[in-house]
Amino acid sequence: MGVTVPDSAPVPDDIRNLADTVRRAAAADPTARALIAGTRVLTWGELDARVDAVAAGLAALGLPGSDGAPARVAIVSPNVPEFAVAYFGALRAGLVAVPVNPGYTPRELAHVLGDSGASVVIGTGAALSATATVRAQLPALRHAYALESGADAAPLADLAAPRTGDLPGRGGEDLAVLLYTSGTAGAPKGAMLSHRALIANHRQLGQVTPTIVGGGDVVLLALPLFHAYGLNAGLGAVAWHGATGVLAEGLGPAEVLALLARHQVTVVAAVPQTYHAWSMRPELAEATASVRVMVSGAAPLDPITQERIATRTGRQVRQGYGLTETAPVVTTDLTSPVAKAGSIGRPIPGVRVRLVGGDGMEIVRLASDGIVGPAPFAEDGDDAFPGTAGSDPGEVVVAGDNLFSGYWPDAHGGPDEQGWWRTGDIAYADGDGDLFLVDRLGEMIIVNGFNVYPHEVENVIVGCPGVTEAAVVGAPDPETGEAVRAYVVLAPGSRASVADIVAHCELNLARYKRPRAIEIVGELPHSATGKVRKSMLRSAS
Repeated sequence: MGVTVPDSAPVPDDIRNLADTVRRAAAADPTARALIAGTRVLTWGELDARVDAVAAGLAALGLPGSDGAPARVAIVSPNVPEFAVAYFGALRAGLVAVPVNPGYTPRELAHVLGDSGASVVIGTGAALSATATVRAQLPALRHAYALESGADAAPLADLAAPRTGDLPGRGGEDLAVLLYTSGTAGAPKGAMLSHRALIANHRQLGQVTPTIVGGGDVVLLALPLFHAYGLNAGLGAVAWHGATGVLAEGLGPAEVLALLARHQVTVVAAVPQTYHAWSMRPELAEATASVRVMVSGAAPLDPITQERIATRTGRQVRQGYGLTETAPVVTTDLTSPVAKAGSIGRPIPGVRVRLVGGDGMEIVRLASDGIVGPAPFAEDGDDAFPGTAGSDPGEVVVAGDNLFSGYWPDAHGGPDEQGWWRTGDIAYADGDGDLFLVDRLGEMIIVNGFNVYPHEVENVIVGCPGVTEAAVVGAPDPETGEAVRAYVVLAPGSRASVADIVAHCELNLARYKRPRAIEIVGELPHSATGKVRKSMLRSAS
């Protein structure tokens, strides 16, 4: 089943800025389709010309840099062609792109815009309206441009300018993108991704066989472009190979499957919840007849869904693992001789992985060809994950040219002097060197592939009048993978209700961060040092 697509032409070593790949695709065939969005089709020649015009317009603004980096351009947009124009335009202008979730509340937008020091915001009218109340508090934010007409800002077309000279030749180690992700104990922080890191991940993935994306592929771009998975593994891969991207925004399972069939999509990258929904649709096999590769990431894919799709379509959904800080892909089961249920596979070429125990001792070292370092494997029933014969579980520590440069603005928390970075995820390796995720060191909750950090949600809930304490945990959910569950303690005499707390969260949290369930309790379980015993709450969820 499926189709055969030729590999892309080799990308020359002198590609230093990711936006150069748009120019390369346009030079190869300016009439080839670059992006499809509904009835709109943008060719590579048209996209390159629009990117050039926006890059020239941004350069003409004379934006000042700060914190040792070029000016930042925030892009608050859904999956529309204008996102690509603004994104590659910022990179071509030698500036730093800051993709932002358009579903953020004004509070969340204010943090990202303020922390990044963005000078320009480009977004939908709704997003710009949300920023209007905070722009006065952000002196660095000088310019706002709207993606559509009628918005309360200058249209993006007004930013475009004719190119009058060479644009800044930034690339390589220069900062390209700030992608905001959260720590377990604070507000979202910007992961600093250089051109080197973004480009390296494409070179690494290009060595995987069978080919994931080739020049003749039609790639579904349903993953949000403000997310590392959709941004670089999706849109970036389309540009890197000169393929065609089909943009999907806010569509249900049946509508997206119809898109696959209509445009003869050959490559799909999605989250487990998407595959779960598709697996229940009667038209699945017919809609995916043209699909050559299906990849799942951002969270574990359950074996039942994987088997159901394999039975109905005749092909497997391949699993991978990555993080914002790794631009994003670290492993894929495409590097394994045999895909195994529940496995995230092996490191992609050019990426190294170590599992490190709580005592700091190395358990095993892995590369794309399997185990490359000694591993004291446990027998079934010992310290390995129950029911397995493999290495002891350990924290996943990675190294490779695709790693980020640290967190904004001072590069803290980045790779160590030897180039290794601790992910906070726990995994074990089986005897073949295939990895299996077990748990996370932190308390992160993954909802539809998006990271939710309890501390942020707890802070918002405690800000609701009448609430004195809150604890947030993740609970299994068949639709979203995990759901946010909150336990709330009210102040004495408070009349706050669950409805009041829900309304407060709606004002201050993006939809995927909001608690699916809220329980008002008399008290929370605490340890002797005053910490909430979340393990007891999880067991009750």
